[in-house]
Amino acid sequence: MEKTYIYNKVCAALLLLLTTAPLVPSIAADGMENTALADGETDRLFNLDDVVVTGTRTPKLLKDVPILTRLITEEEIRKSDATDIRDLLQQEMPGVEFTYAMNQQLNMNLAGFAGQNVLILIDGERLAGETMENTDFARLNMQNVQRIEIIKGAASALYGSNAAGGVINIITKEARKPWAVNLNARLADHKEQRYGGSLGLRRGRVNNVIDVMHTKIDTYNLCYNTKDDCDFRTVYGGRTWNIKERLAYTVTEDLKLSAHAGYYFKERLYNLDAPDRYRDFSGGIKGEWRLGDRDNVEVSYCFDQYDKSDYQALRDIDVRDYRNVQHTTRLLYTHRFAEADMLTVGGDYMRDYLDSYQFSDGPKRQHSGDVFAQYDHNFNQHWEVVAAGRLDYFSDTDNLQFTSKLGVRYRHGDLTIRTGYAGGFRDPSLKERYMRYDMSGIFWIHGNKDLAAENSHTFNASAEYTVGRYNFVVSANHSIVRNKISTSTPLTAADDAAYHYVQYINLENLRVFGVEATAQAKWVMGQGSLLGARLSYCYTHEEVKGSDVNQYCPARPHSVNMRVDWDRQWCGWYGFNIALTGRILSAVSYTSMYMDAPFAEYEVHNPAYSLWKVQMTNRFKDNIRLNIAVDNIFNYAPRTYYFNSPTTLGVNLMVGVSVDLD
Repeated sequence: MEKTYIYNKVCAALLLLLTTAPLVPSIAADGMENTALADGETDRLFNLDDVVVTGTRTPKLLKDVPILTRLITEEEIRKSDATDIRDLLQQEMPGVEFTYAMNQQLNMNLAGFAGQNVLILIDGERLAGETMENTDFARLNMQNVQRIEIIKGAASALYGSNAAGGVINIITKEARKPWAVNLNARLADHKEQRYGGSLGLRRGRVNNVIDVMHTKIDTYNLCYNTKDDCDFRTVYGGRTWNIKERLAYTVTEDLKLSAHAGYYFKERLYNLDAPDRYRDFSGGIKGEWRLGDRDNVEVSYCFDQYDKSDYQALRDIDVRDYRNVQHTTRLLYTHRFAEADMLTVGGDYMRDYLDSYQFSDGPKRQHSGDVFAQYDHNFNQHWEVVAAGRLDYFSDTDNLQFTSKLGVRYRHGDLTIRTGYAGGFRDPSLKERYMRYDMSGIFWIHGNKDLAAENSHTFNASAEYTVGRYNFVVSANHSIVRNKISTSTPLTAADDAAYHYVQYINLENLRVFGVEATAQAKWVMGQGSLLGARLSYCYTHEEVKGSDVNQYCPARPHSVNMRVDWDRQWCGWYGFNIALTGRILSAVSYTSMYMDAPFAEYEVHNPAYSLWKVQMTNRFKDNIRLNIAVDNIFNYAPRTYYFNSPTTLGVNLMVGVSVDLD
């Protein structure tokens, strides 16, 4: 009770400061500047002059990209103080929800598309391994990230399989100064600890960045009363280590070589006698060669190995039971015909190896290759069209897959309209084809060698209006997914024994319709002071046609994210940013099944909820940051804990510090 009382007092004080801050006399004296902004200042306020690469695989200003792209900047990442991409996306984007699956592994839903349909890249490269068919999100820490580019909707014409629901590209930093060191730490409830550091060197032709992060959290209980109807009762603690190295060497003005390497380790205390362990080893090299003023060639090779094991503490040995290894090579060529017209062609080859405890007949291998082409054409200052096509081949399924996209951008004054079509697909994974696994004696999961590839057709349109200190974006998309891969019980079973297993199947038709709207504003309130506000809403509707099978933990129909922050530089040595952020998620109902034979359907209803956070970042002499945050300020805790409920017990106080040396 005393702890909650103190937290509530802190919350009240911070909220009072936030709501009264614009009325501080020193600010009121300056007043809000209502004069017209200089040319280009509006674009800088909303980062529209930032260069992005994910939407077209070629550098373009954010305001010029024909495909609507959400950019999360370095400063937004720093303000969020997020540890990994899960923390960041839930703060920054509506329509994103992370849910627990069996064995407390994480699933992601991005506006109606599950994690296996959202391709996550680091500097444009795929990641090996999966947990419950999703990326291991703890690998994706936010230290030393320059920006994140997000495309909602199909992007398979450029990125191939698994990009039917979108692409999230995490782009890391290069060193900007002769030398720079960052040390940071954060403490929170449940003895949550985060310690990180990075070293950047820029000398002559060499650019090198290495960063290390370590996290740790204790196990804590959610449901103390055994009579509570909870899907899970404990959040398992654990620890992680994440080490990354990025080296670049500029041979000449026209030739640049780069290399990267990484090591990741996670231990999860699911079983104290045999905790789960996860490791990843990655590396790659890339060469970028400029052939004159109009031609560029990029050649790269990437290696990624993701392992799982059980650590037998009494015997002090690791028993590895999962290994996924990917070798990828890529060739990319671009040619600029005129000032803004560009042709991009390329191809990839990947060797995929998977050895899993879920297989009964040994490891599996697959070779895949593709070729793709894209053309960007500017008709005039108002109209731009981008068209792309891609052909993929997969050896295990002998599948030859073609996808295409067409995007159109029209700009008139402050209004930009984007519309287009994009095809998407997902080839069945080796796991979905060959899995044969006993789920702790409850039931079996069987793979299906006859699975067809998922195919999707996405139609999208958006309008963006930017004027002065205001930016408004409204977008809509409609996706038709055929042969959606899911799991179900066999419908032809003659007796109850057949219902002891589920199998991967293709659903006939899944439709996803979504609308998203964002309004944001930034007001300059005198020298050294900026007030910002952003409100985002996402509506998602999913419907499975021709089947009684529903998606597991479908998207919540309505979600809202908001942020209000005030940034003030009081003097040469001190400034601060204080922010109120919140997310509201509507209720969702769906049909699920009991996990005993014979399976029986039952209705699930998950209630609406909202979480709010107040955070104050104090800056001292531009090199020290002290973050104080109160998360879940209204002390929300679910009545029962279910797979897509938050795992909070109430208010959470977080304190962090970051020190820059250069």
